[in-house]
Amino acid sequence: MFNFDGNLTLGCLFAFIVALGVAFACTPAVKMLAIRIKAVDVPKDNRRMHKVPIPRMGGLAIFAGFLLSSILFIPMTGQFRAILIGALILVALGIVDDIVALDAKIKFVGQIIAALIPALSGVVIQGFGNPFITNDYVPLGILTIPVTIVWIVGITNAVNFIDGLDGLACGVSAIATVTMLVIAVLYSELQIALMMAALAGACLGFLPYNMNPAKIFMGDTGSMFLGYLLAVTSIQGLFKFYAVISFAVPFILLGLPIFDTGFAIVRRLLKGQSPLQADRGHVHHRLIDLGFDQKQSVAILYAFSALMGLTAVILARTNETRLIFLAIAVLVCFFLAMSMMSVEKRHSKQEQAILDEMQKQADDDKQEGDPS
Repeated sequence: MFNFDGNLTLGCLFAFIVALGVAFACTPAVKMLAIRIKAVDVPKDNRRMHKVPIPRMGGLAIFAGFLLSSILFIPMTGQFRAILIGALILVALGIVDDIVALDAKIKFVGQIIAALIPALSGVVIQGFGNPFITNDYVPLGILTIPVTIVWIVGITNAVNFIDGLDGLACGVSAIATVTMLVIAVLYSELQIALMMAALAGACLGFLPYNMNPAKIFMGDTGSMFLGYLLAVTSIQGLFKFYAVISFAVPFILLGLPIFDTGFAIVRRLLKGQSPLQADRGHVHHRLIDLGFDQKQSVAILYAFSALMGLTAVILARTNETRLIFLAIAVLVCFFLAMSMMSVEKRHSKQEQAILDEMQKQADDDKQEGDPS
């Protein structure tokens, strides 16, 4: 492992560059491998935005960039080894899923096992700050490990759920990663800063191949890995602070995938469906329904994620309670607005289709009654 004599900025820079270079160089090879082993996403329903088969499993290149950079620059503590083992399990599970499409229950069990490994090694959420009382800390006690597993599995699936447009999940993850990097540097969290620098580099090295029109998808190999690493890193670096921000910062930082997943679960339960059943109601689908193309929709969600990231950084520095409620209000209003506007647009299209059909029928009747 390289030693930068405490120069955190230099270490982060090198970790970022190495991860970026490895991910960028590996992606074409991963694409060829995906085609050879038939890890290809063939569009079969209206949830898919692409029209032609596209290789997936690109997350393997992201993982390769992160792993090599980590080995070179990050101190190999017991907890970090546990994090890497959990990541390896999810990457292996993702590769299999990208090839044969595993049942959702099997993936869920695999995610729990992966989350257990760092949790049992001490990577846990020990408590939350009380948003109503300054410097009041609420320990979790016996709920520490269960709550930690729920958080890791939840964020893992949240990032997986938003992986529906070219470059969306990878870009949103990169924004969240850079935000956590900034906070880690502000608080001199060496290991977290190096991890986030490596992950940011790996995401940005893969992103050119994943932007619309995508040449390769990161698949569950990438989305589960990114969600898992963001979850465990937020525990290591953000839930540590015994203040109000111990809960609010990671929640706001990952607000887009968290709220999208929450709305999806509520929506499916209200329809009598399984929360794990895929549908076409995520926020990116609603933007498409409103008439935005893929690039515009991704740009909107990037901007929204960046706004939440900036709010998280400010909150981490000021510990301003009012920011928490403002950010949550913005998140709720954004998702409610998208839902209402999308439903209205869909109803307008349906009404127009009915009117067009009635007009066509009237024209046909008129032609049949014309004696000429």
